[in-house]
Amino acid sequence: MNAADKNRLAPTDQAFLFTARNPRADLPGAGPSAAITVSRHHRIDARHWRRLVAIAEAEANAVLAGLPPALRRRVEDLPVVFEPWASDELVATGLDPDILGLFVGEPHHLGDSPEPMPPQIFLFLESLWGFAGGDEATYREEVHNTYLHELGHYLGLDETDLEERGLD
Repeated sequence: MNAADKNRLAPTDQAFLFTARNPRADLPGAGPSAAITVSRHHRIDARHWRRLVAIAEAEANAVLAGLPPALRRRVEDLPVVFEPWASDELVATGLDPDILGLFVGEPHHLGDSPEPMPPQIFLFLESLWGFAGGDEATYREEVHNTYLHELGHYLGLDETDLEERGLD
């Protein structure tokens, strides 16, 4: 992926940003029964979206709580952006439209760099929900595993390293 593609990975207007030190529990402009337009192709129910976000936030917190303290300190400020699906722009870069998660930016071990986008993780919650077949327990497990997978990339692991750890 080139620098121009990375610049196009900005969150959508309805994205939800979460970090362990700065959780946000609201979704601006969405009443309890509102439908949210997330792109020209998709609309989602606000109540359903909030439920997916609440579950994902709980799983992200559980992952972080389960990490050794030294490792947790390395990742607790890494932003996690919850979006329904990969954007059209992201798919246009060649990524699978059903992608579950994505790490962008420089891995932690490389430190600061001239990357056009700061390190962050995207979790695509509607894609994860669909992959889980609409089953909440499976969704929780997939959010958990996908978040760990993307944290692994942040910590410098490649796909082979992640596969060896059962995080493929």
